[in-house]
Amino acid sequence: MATENEAVDLFYALPEECIASVLSFTSPPDACRSLSVSTNFRSAAESDAVWESFLPPQYKSIISRSADSSSSLSFSSSKKELYLRLCDHPLLIDEGRKSFWLEKRSGKICYMLSPKDLVIVWMGTPRHWTWTSLPDARFPEVAELISVCWLEIRGKINTNMLSPATLYTAYLVFKVTTGSFGFENQPVEVAVGVVGSAGGHKRSVFLDAERRRRSRHQIVRWRGGRFSRSGILCQPPQPRVKDEDGERPKERGDGWLEMELGEFFNGGEDDDGEVEMSVLEVKGGNWKGGLIVQGIEIRPKRG
Repeated sequence: MATENEAVDLFYALPEECIASVLSFTSPPDACRSLSVSTNFRSAAESDAVWESFLPPQYKSIISRSADSSSSLSFSSSKKELYLRLCDHPLLIDEGRKSFWLEKRSGKICYMLSPKDLVIVWMGTPRHWTWTSLPDARFPEVAELISVCWLEIRGKINTNMLSPATLYTAYLVFKVTTGSFGFENQPVEVAVGVVGSAGGHKRSVFLDAERRRRSRHQIVRWRGGRFSRSGILCQPPQPRVKDEDGERPKERGDGWLEMELGEFFNGGEDDDGEVEMSVLEVKGGNWKGGLIVQGIEIRPKRG
C-alpha cells in the first residue's frame, strides 16, 4: 500500500490531460491557485480545455452579436485570455442595446440592458426625456429625465440568456443631476417577477441618494427634544419613510449609483421564461426630474 507521500507524488505525476479534466470541475479561482502546485498543474491550469469549461456554452453565439470588430480576434487567442477579456471588458451586443460580460469568480453570465432596450414611458417626448452621451457610460447614449409626473421604466430578459441554477439580482443603474427634484422622501415602487406569474415581488425604495448623506448631520425633533443624528441618540423610523440600506441607492466603483430592484432564481437549462423588472412612481402625482438612467443590470447575487 502506497504511503501518503507516495500517493501525493503519484497524483502530481498524472498526465496533463487528467489534471485538466479534474480542474475543469473546479472554478476559475481554483485553477489560478493551482498554477503554483507543479509544472504539470501549471500547464493543465493554463490549457484551453480547462478554460473552455468555464465559459458559458453559448459564448460564441453571444460574441457573434457584437459589432466590436476585435471580438472575432478573441477566438484565436487562448481560452483563458478570452475568459478574462469577457470579465474585464463588457461587450456591447445587439446593436449596442445590451452589455454582456462574465462574473470573474464563477463565469456566470451578466447583462446590462441599455435605455434603448427598456420601455420608458414618455421617452419619445423631448420635454420629458432626452438622450445624452456621457464618457463614463457603457452605451453611446443614455436617458436623461427632464420632467415627468408619471415615472415608468420596464425591462425584460429571457431566462435562457442567463446562467442556469443561479440566483440573480437586478439593479437600476443611474446618476442624479445637480438640479434633481421631486424624489425627496417620495417612495418609488420597484419589482421583479416572471411574466405571466402573480408572484412578482414589489417594494418601495427611494432614489434620492443625497437624503442619506444630509440626514447624518441634520437636527431632528423627537419627543420634545433636539438630537443630532451624529450623536448617541438617533431618530426612530419615520412613518412611510424608511432609511434602511436596501432601500437607498449605493455608489458603485464606476461612479454610478445602483438601486436593487429585486432578485430571482433561474432554474435549469430547460426553463424558458421571461423576467420583467420595473421602476414606477405613478401615485404621487408630483413632478420629478434629474435622473440619468444608464440601464438595468442583471448579475449573480453574491453570498
